[in-house]
Amino acid sequence: MECVIFGLDTDNLSVLLKKRTLNLFDDNYPVIDDWILPGQNVFKSNNLAQSADNILKTITSEQFGNKKQFRTYGSHKRVQTDKDLLWIRSKGGETRNLTVIYYLTLPLENIILEKNSDFKWFAINTLPEIGFDHQNIINDAYDDLKTKIMTEPIMFDLVPTKFTLNELQSAFEILLNIELDNRNFRKKAISKPYIVPLEDKRKVGISKKPSKLYMFSKDVFDKLTEKDNIISTILVLVIKMMVI
Repeated sequence: MECVIFGLDTDNLSVLLKKRTLNLFDDNYPVIDDWILPGQNVFKSNNLAQSADNILKTITSEQFGNKKQFRTYGSHKRVQTDKDLLWIRSKGGETRNLTVIYYLTLPLENIILEKNSDFKWFAINTLPEIGFDHQNIINDAYDDLKTKIMTEPIMFDLVPTKFTLNELQSAFEILLNIELDNRNFRKKAISKPYIVPLEDKRKVGISKKPSKLYMFSKDVFDKLTEKDNIISTILVLVIKMMVI
């Protein structure tokens, strides 16, 4: 099992990867020095969700309830290179193996990595050399994420619990690689009953004036009969402008 962990900051959507190293000091074997997704074997005593939790526990003491089971990969082409084959054999594994993928979305700052950690964040558009078929898995999970944020409230997992409208707009722009009109976005967002205004304010960046904070209400969202996403109208306008 592997976990694709997406973290968002003010500039990028990033993926958390684990360092993979192996050097047998033998010219007949390649030196492995690359990156892979965090993962581990699934034990009979654990179900899939428990196994995903165990992976997360190797990274952080924080607990997350928003992980999503994504897809199972079992192609015989998963192990293609000598490095992958050597790594599998060094772990006593089989060359043909199945993996179940979970992915998790959160603000990048929610996972604090230790200084000498084997884990590191990489921006989604500047990934390093990655082992196995994990590059394809990341691409598939990212495509799924971009689709689901249009109909599901996943975006609110990527911003702080208390967020500004600018932070929410920036999150959509980064994930979808688009530019939204600030005034239209704010008008659309404020009209949604599940985006709840708070009395709290927070100073953001170099702005002298504190920004109003909002929270996402899952209870309100779940009660709605029509769950349109907050930027549907804006996206239609953007697409029309691009066509023209």
